[in-house]
Amino acid sequence: MRFLHTSDWHLGRSFHRVALLDAQAAFLDHLVATVRERDVDAVLVAGDVYDRAVPPLAAVELFDRAIHRLAEEGVPTVMISGNHDSARRLGVGAGLIERAGIHLRTDPAGCGTPVLLSDAHGEVAFYGLPYLEPALVRDEFKTDKAGHEQVLGAAMERVRADLAARARGTRSVVLAHAFVAGGEPSDSERDITVGGVAAVPAGVFDGVDYVALGHLHGSQTLTDRVRYSGSPLAYSFSETTHRKSMWLVDLAADGAVAAERIDCPVPRPLARIRGRLDDLLEDPALEPHEDAWVEATLTDPFRPDDAMARVAVRFPHALSLVFEPDRAPEDPLASYARRLQGRTDQQIAEDFVAHVRGGSGPDERERTVLRGAFDDVRVESALTQDHAREGAAAAAREGAR
Repeated sequence: MRFLHTSDWHLGRSFHRVALLDAQAAFLDHLVATVRERDVDAVLVAGDVYDRAVPPLAAVELFDRAIHRLAEEGVPTVMISGNHDSARRLGVGAGLIERAGIHLRTDPAGCGTPVLLSDAHGEVAFYGLPYLEPALVRDEFKTDKAGHEQVLGAAMERVRADLAARARGTRSVVLAHAFVAGGEPSDSERDITVGGVAAVPAGVFDGVDYVALGHLHGSQTLTDRVRYSGSPLAYSFSETTHRKSMWLVDLAADGAVAAERIDCPVPRPLARIRGRLDDLLEDPALEPHEDAWVEATLTDPFRPDDAMARVAVRFPHALSLVFEPDRAPEDPLASYARRLQGRTDQQIAEDFVAHVRGGSGPDERERTVLRGAFDDVRVESALTQDHAREGAAAAAREGAR
């Protein structure tokens, strides 16, 4: 069986205020063309279909056109909700849409119920594990601890139990949206860290033939059977070196996996340039970046006047300007942001405790309290944002009447 593994479409997202709907539409055109030209048997979308819980109408229309086109091709599609999606919204009408071959898996309770597709060698069971927010699904999975490893492990127990009850030789594929150990993050993913644990081990997924992961935006191979497709477009300058692609996977009769990368269309290249402003404006080596989306980091000792306007003369598509003057770390004018760069909220809080105590950092009990506080705030923030968006949308509808 041949399937196309994609994820993290983030329909409705912009890039530094540049709308990407046209680029996303071009990607979906490319996806449908690939399905047709490469005789694809199924399409997998491993979460973050939309960029936010209440997507703009144009993004919903783009999604609607995409699933209609896939249904017209007669190619089954399996989708799960990601941490950016509203699972309930994405799952509306799932039972009806399934009749057209579009299988939306957004309910954690359905992790152990696969989409069954067949080829000449028998059945393949596709299990959709939507993004599992530990604090919200702990009761469903009856886990002792509210962590990603625990809830994903419990979900996979359901998968393995269902698979064990099926005919011998049934092949299996899992779609999941998670941060798995060994994956390389970028700046454009929303943090899903829980309890200070940044990632779950790939071994959580043992026992299935292929794992189609979403969440991290770089295409990555953790093992031959566990892969991230990455996002089809770049959503931050940290993805400048990414090769945006999808995985075309052939699953053999014995469960062996062969995977090929299919490149995605690039609307405009990205470039990160660094140096003093006058040097950036004159350096002939930077000529290839003049038509790129540019992030310019200025290292002048003091901020130049009209810096962005001057950068834009040579680089008309410059979108981001960063000021990092070349100063010694001990210089009192050194950037506070630089001192915090690469540090987590937990580490910053622990450093603050050590500072106010005169050098004695928090003990393990206090670290646990801090972790719990950050987790509670993160979950509450996500829920509050969703409720606020729902309220704003309702108010807008009411006002339109």
